[in-house]
Amino acid sequence: MKILLAVDGSAYTKKMLAYVAAHDELFAASNEFTLVTAQTPLPPRARAAVGADIANQYYADEATKVTGPVVKFLKRHGIDAKVVTKVGAAGEFIAKTANAGKFDLVMMGSHGHSALGNLVMGSVATQVLAQCKVPVLLVR
Repeated sequence: MKILLAVDGSAYTKKMLAYVAAHDELFAASNEFTLVTAQTPLPPRARAAVGADIANQYYADEATKVTGPVVKFLKRHGIDAKVVTKVGAAGEFIAKTANAGKFDLVMMGSHGHSALGNLVMGSVATQVLAQCKVPVLLVR
């Protein structure tokens, strides 16, 4: 089974990983895991002020902060995961990655770091559900 894990480093990402670890049918080395995370773009003036190299290094560092602990967690359990990152809108990126990669399942937390989250479900989760053609499992 090809599983796409959308991660953002929030408490809901940790809950999603706990859910995966508690379900043997999901947490198996025979499954193929891909981690996906999106970084919020810097404002254009800030990017221009620091330069493209520094901005790109910032994006890479932030992505590693989010994906690094998840990669280590999975490796401790014998699972090697691919990592895909992008700068831009998370919901759209997750849905496009899931659809294009022909994944069997997308797993993500119901809420993330977004300050603009909805009361019942996070705005990124709402966007993924609206745009994704792949089954989505939200963990709360």
